Amino acid sequence: MDFLEKVKGLLLEPSKTFDSLKDETLEEAVKYYAIIAAAYSALLALLLAFAGSMFGSMMGFRNLGTMMGAGAGVGAAVVFFVMFMIFAIAGAFIGGAILHIFVYIVGGRKGIVQTIKAGMYGSTPSLLLGWIPLVNIIAAIWSLATEIVGIRQLHELTTGRAVLAILIPIILAIILAVVLAALLVAVMTSTGAPRYGY
Repeated sequence: MDFLEKVKGLLLEPSKTFDSLKDETLEEAVKYYAIIAAAYSALLALLLAFAGSMFGSMMGFRNLGTMMGAGAGVGAAVVFFVMFMIFAIAGAFIGGAILHIFVYIVGGRKGIVQTIKAGMYGSTPSLLLGWIPLVNIIAAIWSLATEIVGIRQLHELTTGRAVLAILIPIILAIILAVVLAALLVAVMTSTGAPRYGY
């Protein structure tokens, strides 16, 4: 299956496409992921660099805006691109390893490679459309659903178990964030704001 066939299949027929990707190597999945991650990173980097240039002009720094539009803008875009690619590749493996813990808990026994593949291929909607404001919300939900299908097909689980494997870490992360926020508020409240008396 070539690159465009994978993209089309993962967007429109994820269940059938993941079935055909069961025996594919991790190397092939990484190649595919690297291409769409690079496209996403390039587009987002250019948007951020352009936004920086526009911000400089709007704030009255016309010379800054001009520079950002030339050399500095290109430099910023390159830096953003490299950063996004590092985060994308590292995130795919680290996130895949964490997700596999929960996949294993719900009964997935096909190996961590299949979990990482599900994550990489499942991210297709987000990486193709996630750079577009507002559309990125729909793309994120679409990717979540695609990843669930990937876990289900590659690990031969029920839909319910695949949903649990994806949702449990998300729920735990939300709970942890709420607890940390509550602790921060409690510390700030107990410390109290500085008082100024006369």
